[in-house]
Amino acid sequence: MEKLKECKICPHECKVNRLQGKIGRCKCNDKIKIALASVHHYEEPCISGINGSGTVFFSNCNLNCIYCQNYEISQQGKGKVISIEHLAQIFINQQNKNVNNINLVTPTMYVPQIIEAIKIAKNNGLNIPIIYNSNGYENIETIKMLKGYIDIYLPDLKYYSNEIAKKYSKVDNYFEIAVNAIKEMQNQVGNPVFDNNGIIKKGVIIRHLILPNHLLNTKNILKYIKENFSEDTYISLMAQYFPTHKAKEDKLINRKLTKKEYKQIENYLYSLNLKNGYIQELGEHEEEYVPNFDFSE
Repeated sequence: MEKLKECKICPHECKVNRLQGKIGRCKCNDKIKIALASVHHYEEPCISGINGSGTVFFSNCNLNCIYCQNYEISQQGKGKVISIEHLAQIFINQQNKNVNNINLVTPTMYVPQIIEAIKIAKNNGLNIPIIYNSNGYENIETIKMLKGYIDIYLPDLKYYSNEIAKKYSKVDNYFEIAVNAIKEMQNQVGNPVFDNNGIIKKGVIIRHLILPNHLLNTKNILKYIKENFSEDTYISLMAQYFPTHKAKEDKLINRKLTKKEYKQIENYLYSLNLKNGYIQELGEHEEEYVPNFDFSE
């Protein structure tokens, strides 16, 4: 827990002493706080499959996205304080429900504690893959700490434009920081490896949420991935955006994505001949993924 003494866990590098109860940008002290542990069936098909993903939603966040769908958890701190031992037991309990994986949602602020919980859980029989489900705003040194503990990285790559990142998530240099973090993730676990049932066992999937009126941001992200990552990189393109929290007050993102906007991005995606990933159709269910293992087909 020495890393919490002068906290530089995330790129904000607040340097507060969380061991003495001080809090920085993320509003976390040295205690673990979680909002929910559940079996989730609406992640990408290779994550949820039939049995579901064993999600653990951590409270607080190092971003302040004005459109966050879980703002009560991420920005208002809704949740319950638990011990490292309790977290380890939650991992075991999830495994006992026959889930495909342990899915750590917004875990960045608690990396030192999570590592200790993983050690305890593995000593008690945890043997399914562990997912690090992140907003992408990560310090490389923190990601390096996770080597050998995380099997699957599921980072967002939200913004190409740092101006948009500043406006909507209140952070600086998002793109450069996220890209460097993702490259370190890929160095550790590589591109996805699947079992005979199509369930991911190891690797990185880059997520990107399309924002209304910001199609150029999405196109630049996709183009960058095409030109700077290996051709085997997996992308999950999400169309589930809806205005919530403070987004309702912003005239550019105070509505859902239109079918016309979605089609424009879909066409651009195919034009790039990106090889691997998932698209998320606009439809009745906000989280209905359409698996498409070859975007170029």
